[in-house]
Order: sequence, then C-alpha cells, then structure tokens
Amino acid sequence: MPVRLRALAAAVCVTLLGALLGALLPATEARAAGRTVQGGRLDWGVKSSFQSYVTGPIAKGSYALTGGAATIGGGRFRFHSATGTYDGGTGTFRAAFSGGVRFLGHRAADGTYELDLTLSRPTVGISGTAGTLYADITSKAKGTGTVTTSSQVPFASLSLGGIDMKGGGTAVRLENLPATLTSQGARSFAGYYTAGTALDPVSLSADVRAAATATPSTTPKAPNSPAPRRTAKGTSDAIADGAVDWGVRRTFREYVTGDVAEGKWTLTGGAQDGGALFRFPAGEGTYTEKDRSLRATFAGAVRFTGEHGLDLRLGGLRATVEHGRGTLYADVTSTGFSGKRVPLVTFAAKNLTPRNGLVELSEVPAELSAPGAKALGGMYRAGTAMDPVTLSVAVTDDARLPALPDLGSSDPPTPEREKRGTTAPRAENTASDHADPAPVLPLGLTAGLLLAAGLTLALVRRRRTRQAPAARNATDED
Repeated sequence: MPVRLRALAAAVCVTLLGALLGALLPATEARAAGRTVQGGRLDWGVKSSFQSYVTGPIAKGSYALTGGAATIGGGRFRFHSATGTYDGGTGTFRAAFSGGVRFLGHRAADGTYELDLTLSRPTVGISGTAGTLYADITSKAKGTGTVTTSSQVPFASLSLGGIDMKGGGTAVRLENLPATLTSQGARSFAGYYTAGTALDPVSLSADVRAAATATPSTTPKAPNSPAPRRTAKGTSDAIADGAVDWGVRRTFREYVTGDVAEGKWTLTGGAQDGGALFRFPAGEGTYTEKDRSLRATFAGAVRFTGEHGLDLRLGGLRATVEHGRGTLYADVTSTGFSGKRVPLVTFAAKNLTPRNGLVELSEVPAELSAPGAKALGGMYRAGTAMDPVTLSVAVTDDARLPALPDLGSSDPPTPEREKRGTTAPRAENTASDHADPAPVLPLGLTAGLLLAAGLTLALVRRRRTRQAPAARNATDED
C-alpha cells in the first residue's frame, strides 16, 4: 500500500478509535467510580457452642446486647447501620456495623465474672478473593483476669468461595460466609479457642449508593426561620411530632422466629423495624410543661404469627405520663382476646423536661401490667420485665427525633434461594444483580462511524485493484 494511502487509513482508524473511546470513557468512569455503603445489617452468632457454654450449667452466665444490636432467632445477633465504601470495578468492599454483645460467665463470690468478653462494631473488609471480619474487643484473660481492650482486631477470616464481588448493583448481599478464627482473634477470645477454629457463618446485606458529587447550589438562601414554637408554661400545647420505640420483649421475638413457633412479624401503617425494637411514628397529642404530663397517640401496628395458634396484633399505641409515671397502651387482638386501649406496660417518667425542643425518655425499664399479661395470653406474669421504652416527642417545629437503626433494604428470597436451603454453609453475592448494561453508543455516532469505516475500506480496496497490474509489471521487468 502506498505511503499516502497507509497514512489515510491510519488517520481514519485513529479518528474512529478516538470517537469510540470518547463515547465509552464516560460510561467506564461512571462504573469505576467508588460508591458509598449506607444502611444494612450483619447477622452473626459468633460461635453457637460458645453461646451454649456461656448460658449452660457450667458457666451459668448470660449475654447482653448493646448499641441497638438485636437477636433474630437461630442464635444469631443482628448488627445494624452499615457505613462504608464499595468499588464495583475492583470488587473492594468495606462496611462497619453498629452494636455489640457482651458475654458473662463463671461468676465469683465477689460478683465479678471470670469470663467477660465484649465484641462490638463488626467490620467486614473484602479485597479480591480474601475477606476479614474485624471487631472492637474487650476481654478478660483466663486465669490472670487481665482485661484487654483492642480496636478493630482482625478476628475472623472469611471464605468467599469464588464469589465475584465486581458489579454495578444497588446492594451487596453475602449469605453464610464460612468464618475461621485468626491468631489475633484467638488471643482476643481470651484463649477459649485456638486459631483455625470454625466460627458461625456470617451473612450481611448492605445498600450501595452512587458516590456523591459536589455541585454548586443554585437555590437562593432562605430567610431566617421564625422563632421555634414553644409550649407555654401551665398550658397544654399540641406536639409537633413523636415516636415510641419498643420491642415488646426480646425472648418473645426469639420465640416467634425460633424452632417452635417458626413464625414472623409483619409491620403495617408506617411502623418500622429497628432490629431490637419497633418504631411507632407520627405522634399526635399534647404536652404540658407545668406538670410534665403527656398524652399522645402513635401510628402503625405489628402482628406476630406462627405455629401453635400464634397470632397477636398490637396497634393504636398510646402513651400517657402523669405524676412521673408512664403507661403504654395498645389495641390488642389475639386468639381468644380482643381489647381496645389495653394498658400493656408501665414505666418511670420523671423529669420529662424539653431539651432543644425534644421531650425524651430513652430506654426506660418497663413492667408488664395485669391487663397486659391477660392480653398476651398469660405467656408472662404481671410484673415481668419487658423491653425498655423509648419515647420521643418534639414540642417545637425544628426539633428532630432520634434516628432509627438502619437495617437497609431487604428483598424477598427468590425461589432459587429457597431451594438451596440454609442447612449447609453457602455464600451468595448479589453485588452484580441489576448490573449496568454494556455501554451503548448514540445511534447517530454509530452510523457515522460505520459509514466512515465503510468508505475507507472501499477506497483501500479500489486502490489495491488499480495498483495490482502495475506491481506485477514491475516485477517482470526486474
């Protein structure tokens, strides 16, 4: 091919390649950009045999949940409010979860415990085919009793089983990842287990959002807000907003989802699941600052269903506070019982004073009333300690209620997942679900590129045809 023709073809190819890359690069960069993990949960039982040992006849101990952690049946703890990052291009993932669990056992005569282990803020990091679960750990060494506190200890190694973490979806879901105790984890575990010991599998679900991009605001600044509405002393004023957070009772929830009842709960009317509690929102009512009294109603309902005739619905929640004492009411419907405004539990409510426009009682102990015991079918006696009550009421327009633990979104299991069951450890990553499709060039650009390529090819072929005889003649002359 003559030099001029080769140059022409090369120029056209460079032009085509430049146009192609120009069209593809924006899509490629968008897919490769790191994204934010915001919201989600991690379910893990640490080690089921360790739980049995702690609560069994030898250690005679117990465990306590902290920071909003919950139990979900099957001996698993639920940690909430995932935050972190995810890169769909490389599959790199890191998410920290809130909450903790403290194990106590072998109580001494002085009231202290020989076994004292707290795990909190579990964090999962994945890079390539390797995964690690980190945790903040406070433990008491066997024998010496020395207490050690460590931050983000690489506690367990996670097996991904060939999972491809790359993808462009809106969630990362990993189910039953096999976990193995590390050497650092063994030391933090106070020597109860050696490195390499199999731990309970880890499951997590985390929502993924596009990385935020800073854009200049075009919205004009609003004028100064009017002064917050405040309650006048000695008068009752309508509250601006409110919510009551209550989990009924932890052991009852465990019974519902456990092997006996094999049930579930369903939330309606705006009620929300906070893991260790349910939130009943949209509070309406009045608050009187003079005598610190409150009357409020809340939206939403929760219904527990399961085997052996379990069917209990709690709705229409109401809270009253008078003379430093509070009562939580509910409309109750269950097998063989139906009642309106049943006083379920009572709780202390002293010093119900607004702070920054918010009247709040946080996790105050609650006691089952006699009518409440009857409404719950006699499962618990009157006076039984129920889950604590958190009551939040905004008495000014600018006050904000406390945030609810963020469990993230959850999709119903697909038929394929149901077929697999959960008897054996398995892992599943849906990070690639709903992945971005392959980049598509604009129709006009595609047609133009094809036309240019076709003309170039035709020109080259015609030029070759004209040059062929001359080339042969030149060879003959040689």
